[in-house]
Parts: sequence; structure tokens; C-alpha cells
Amino acid sequence: MDYETITREDRDGMAVITMNRPDVMNALNTQMRAEITHAVTAAGNEARVVVLTGTGRAFCSGQDLGDRANAANLNLERTLRDEYIPMLMAIVDCPVPVIAAVNGTAAGAGANLALVCDVVIATESASFIQAFTRIGLIPDAGGTWALPRTIGLQRAMGAALFADKISAQQASDWGMIWEMASDDEFEAVWMGRAQHLASGPTEAFKRVKQVMRASFGNGLEEQLKLEGQLQGQCGKTRDFKEGVLAFLEKRAPVYEGR
Repeated sequence: MDYETITREDRDGMAVITMNRPDVMNALNTQMRAEITHAVTAAGNEARVVVLTGTGRAFCSGQDLGDRANAANLNLERTLRDEYIPMLMAIVDCPVPVIAAVNGTAAGAGANLALVCDVVIATESASFIQAFTRIGLIPDAGGTWALPRTIGLQRAMGAALFADKISAQQASDWGMIWEMASDDEFEAVWMGRAQHLASGPTEAFKRVKQVMRASFGNGLEEQLKLEGQLQGQCGKTRDFKEGVLAFLEKRAPVYEGR
């Protein structure tokens, strides 16, 4: 696919996917959703870590309400089913870790696009806004799933009902995101995190993602069995053998991702 609304850059095992519609704060239209879906799916088979970020002052401002001549006539259920679900599930099902590097405002579906990623790193001037009730809607794009699980029901309710801006500092304090970095250091921080994953034990990282996400639907016994199954698989990898050997030889491991 030739991308027009995003870019993809590959760097040493990393696939950096950048939303590139800065004139509309990287608002999501039909084409961008399709391109993100395609890029994440392809990168999951080609890279060892995926980074999703934005160009300009926003990460993503959500649904592009100017994408159609009459926004009031949008078929939102069909759009969510046919366009948002494939995009979000491409991230969830991506076999390698996906980092959201939130470089600025993340509003509406843009906020929830970030939250569905495996790890969220935000610059200190970023903000998260569940803006849906401002235009008479409910949170979508996975927000009703991600928010209660990351910040609890009370805070999720408040974020949805009041549609207040949540600063990166507040999001960090609440446990909504993994890490906040100063604006000056932001790119170096997320790049360092991505490089760590790209040079690490990829097969273990894949199974961390799988087992953590499965825990929400499993009872304890089911989860313990899954842990055992996946740990057994990890124990057969080349990276496990390298990790143990490096430990015994008191040196840094050199993981090949297999």
C-alpha cells in the first residue's frame, strides 16, 4: 500500500508509524484508518517493535468530523464496525509490542487509539480527552474497555461524563500511561524504550503481550495453565539459552529475537 496519511520508517528492528495529517491534528478519516491497519499488520510480521506517533502538535484528535459533507449523517455503528475495529484489533493482535508515543493532544478516538496500545509514553505537554459527550456521544474506539481497566470505574466515569482534559502528569499519576517525559527528552525516551524492545528477547515479549491480555478473560487456574504453556515455549527459544549463558558469563546478552 502507498501511504498518503501516514508514514512508516524502519530503524534497527523498529517500525515507526507516524500519523501525518497535521493540518487537522491527525484526525482519523477512512483512509488513515485503513493505512494504520495495513501498516501495523505488516510491521507485526517484519519488525520487533512498533511505535505509533503523530506529526505536529497532536497525537490524534479523533474522528475527522469534516471527512463527510454532513457529519450528522455519519453511520457511526458501521464506521466503528468496519473501520475502527479492524484498526484497533490490528494493534491488539500485533504479535510484537506496540508503543504509543503520544506527542501532543490525544482526543476522543485518538485518546483511545493510544490506550489500546501495549505501552503509552507521553510528552509532558500532551493531554488526553474523552471528548465524546461534548457532541452527544459515548466513548468508543475501545475507551469503555481500556479506561475502567487502567484507572478504575470512578475515574473512567468522570473522564467520560465530564470530558475534562487529563494532563500527561495526571494520566501518569492515575496509571493510565506507562511513562511521561519532558518535551525536550520525549523523543529520546520513547526511542530508547523502543530500542530496548527491538534488541530484546522478542519471543518472550510476544508471549508477555499474549498472557497479559488473556488474563482479563481467564480465571486463576486458566491463567496459571496458560503461563505454564507459554513459559514452556519460551524455554525452548534461542534467546532463553543466550540469556542464561550471558548470566553465567556475567556479560550483557545478545538477543536475536528467536
